[in-house]
Amino acid sequence: QMQLVESGGGSAQPGGSLRLSCLMTETVFVFMAWYRQAPGKERELVASISRGGTPTFYAASVKGRFTLTRDDAKNLVYRQMNNLKPEHTAVYYCNKTPGNMWPWGQGAQVTVSS
Repeated sequence: QMQLVESGGGSAQPGGSLRLSCLMTETVFVFMAWYRQAPGKERELVASISRGGTPTFYAASVKGRFTLTRDDAKNLVYRQMNNLKPEHTAVYYCNKTPGNMWPWGQGAQVTVSS
């Protein structure tokens, strides 16, 4: 069964950058997405990328700040986050989109504060 492993989270100051990685344990060619769950809020979709590596969606709150790429040879999906703001503090998860989700990974905690 597919397992998802997110990494690269941590702390950053406002205006800083972080890069998250999502490792898939099986080779698949599906649309992938990053989701986030802020404290006290529902998990939400924030960005997606096509099978061919073209970003297909960015939420308004991350557009222009976050960039998705993927390396299918390594079963990895990346998320570069620039110009971070405190409101980007959340646990970030990857999964496929759309359709039935794979089991969620542990997520990557991102904390943005001064």
